[in-house]
Amino acid sequence: MSVKPIFFALDGKELSEFTETLEKLKGVIYGVKVGLEMFTAEGPSSVEKLKNDGWKVFLDLKLFDISATVENAVKQLTRYDLDFLTVHGDPHVVRAAADGAADSNLKILAVTILTSLDRKDLNKSCLKDGSINQLVQERAYNAFEAGADGVIASPNEITSIRHLTESKNKLIVTPGIRFSHDEAHDQKRVASPGDAISLGANHIVVGRPIWQSSNPVDVVKKINVSMN
Repeated sequence: MSVKPIFFALDGKELSEFTETLEKLKGVIYGVKVGLEMFTAEGPSSVEKLKNDGWKVFLDLKLFDISATVENAVKQLTRYDLDFLTVHGDPHVVRAAADGAADSNLKILAVTILTSLDRKDLNKSCLKDGSINQLVQERAYNAFEAGADGVIASPNEITSIRHLTESKNKLIVTPGIRFSHDEAHDQKRVASPGDAISLGANHIVVGRPIWQSSNPVDVVKKINVSMN
């Protein structure tokens, strides 16, 4: 089975919870995503172990702070030879992160609007009027202009981002991947793997459908069929 552009989301507190699954998925998926929960529980040792095991690592910390703090934090993270890092898509944050990663191979991915949010959530957060699609496109444009290597966006916004001239040669990484029979859980803007890739995503992030399965390789095979 050829390797497809799948990041497996390690959404748990301990890396040891995924040891067996990761062994089965070696050579089958593109890489793994380490989130805030695991990183704060285990520290950098989690990503160091994954890198030593040969994995491409996507560190999903969604950094947000003043420019100097973000730049210095990213500089510190480059010592772990990470492949991808998320920051919030505000231009000053993206610019600082890009500066921090300048002497490394680390790619900076800007979060547009979390896939767990909808327009009602944005209203409560006092964010400006406009459809989520419009706001995501605008945030993606600003992030690309500020130096992002790519963006995180739901499947619903891929097309509008790809309409941007600035998206050429940029990555779109898409969470919120579900089959029609899967529960959405905390995701509000979802689509199938095949839809996400056909719309223009470079990578998809899949967590629960894989780690909740008794046969994760079969799930990946099903995802591959969907993407083909």
